[in-house]
Amino acid sequence: MSSFRCGEGQQLLGYHWAATRTHVDGAGVVVLVHGMGEHIRRYEHVAQALTDEGFAVYGYDHRGHGGSIDGSREPGHLGTNGWSALVDDLTAVIDHARSSHPREPVCIVAHSMGSFAVQQFLLDHGSDVDAVALTGTAALDLLEPALDLSSDLDLSAFNALFQPARTDFDWLSRDEAAVDAYVTDPLCGFGIDAASLKDMFAGARRLADPGQLARIPSDLPVYVAVGSKDPVNAELTLLWALVDRYRSAGLCDVCVRVYDDARHEILNEVNRADVIADLIQWLRRASAGRTNA
Repeated sequence: MSSFRCGEGQQLLGYHWAATRTHVDGAGVVVLVHGMGEHIRRYEHVAQALTDEGFAVYGYDHRGHGGSIDGSREPGHLGTNGWSALVDDLTAVIDHARSSHPREPVCIVAHSMGSFAVQQFLLDHGSDVDAVALTGTAALDLLEPALDLSSDLDLSAFNALFQPARTDFDWLSRDEAAVDAYVTDPLCGFGIDAASLKDMFAGARRLADPGQLARIPSDLPVYVAVGSKDPVNAELTLLWALVDRYRSAGLCDVCVRVYDDARHEILNEVNRADVIADLIQWLRRASAGRTNA
């Protein structure tokens, strides 16, 4: 456990999982970036699988989340200019990972809101990382019409397609134990504040701009993995919109995986072992040949 000092004096709770195997070909460093209304400890099983395969792993709790919650604010409240600051926080974490492993490729694995932050980060800092994997993701600007931006986001709104539902969060996974763990976790289940939500979608307009997307290095490997029953991607239409934008912008290595019947959290789905194995295989390929001199 450690901390990252970011903009405006914000301290983010961070974690480092050391590789349990060393000198493994195709391994490097992975920065895990979690989603909205959760925390990085929910990805310990992913970190463990990665370290078992020779990857060093870093993760952190976003501002307004988990151990990074400012005691003066409610969970999900990101503070002044919170969304922009959350995106900028990635720089501190990636710089730390890079300086700790100067000769290794640094890859990002980001989920949901974390993937939206990384999409925006890449417009200005795409050359700072060697590969990016996005899960539970979509073309963010096209998601806006389906949401009420006048108040803090209610994540249970995504459950509408799964009625009658056992819980308000059946949309996350077919694995009932994983859903129940989320529901009973006091650090899960909330949305971000309305001001930050509006700022997130304001930033999303850049993600639809071909000129901005052209700033991403064309040789950056990108992996996009989702469930076919994830309401965030609107029956895959918002997935393919994102992929088409990247390919049209000239990115030459965009890999797509769709898991039939899986819901939003593919890393916590009933077939999570296959999902993680596929992710590791892709990370190996993407990392190969990108070791820094």
